[in-house]
This record gives sequence, C-alpha cells and structure tokens, in this order.
Amino acid sequence: MTDLKKLADQLGNLTVLEAAELTKMLEEEWGVSAAAPMAMAAPAMAAVAEAEPAEEQTEFQVVLKDVGPKKIDVIKAIRQITTLGLKDAKDLAETAGAKVLEAASKEAAQDAKSKLEAAGATVEVS
Repeated sequence: MTDLKKLADQLGNLTVLEAAELTKMLEEEWGVSAAAPMAMAAPAMAAVAEAEPAEEQTEFQVVLKDVGPKKIDVIKAIRQITTLGLKDAKDLAETAGAKVLEAASKEAAQDAKSKLEAAGATVEVS
C-alpha cells in the first residue's frame, strides 16, 4: 500500500500548473469531474451562511411620507427634532418622501417618529 503521508507531502509541493495538469489526468482516467464535489458543497455552505445571525441595524433614517391635516404642528415637530429654521422645516414638510433624520440611533428615530405622528404626519423608519 502507498505511504499516504509521502503522497500528501508530494501533493503539497505541486505548483499550480502541476496541480491543474494532475486534475486533468485524473478526470480523464477516472471519468469524473473535480468540480462536482464543489457544486454539492455550495448549497451546504449557503445554508451555513444563512444560519449566521444578521448584524443588527444601528443607523436609521426617518422619512416623512405624508404631512397630514396639521401641517403647522408637523413643521413645529420637525423644528423640535432637527436644527432647521422655520423656512427649511416648512420646505421639508412640503416635500414628499423627505428625510427628516439620517444615520440616527434607534432611540432617536423612534422618538422622532412618535413626535411626528403625534403632530399628524405619516412617518416611516428604515
């Protein structure tokens, strides 16, 4: 029987070109493909990747979807949440899909959402 340790050492010393040539020789002689085991391993590797927990989102943005019937209250809430002046807050309130906050913490985003909704706006946190 062949000394497996010696064979493993010899395989470890092959150059990339020699390894590719050996692969072709084995495929031809045995009628198999070296790529087949990798194709079967790919779904298993994907399953392992899916099992890992996703990173928790740390930055949120607050998007104003609709001002609602109380535009003045929403403008006041925007000014309270941000450092915008009256004109900028009014322009923001009149812009559909405007981002009130970007890269905010979860607490700040939830606080802004509750203030804007209390003023009558429709808000989305993402």
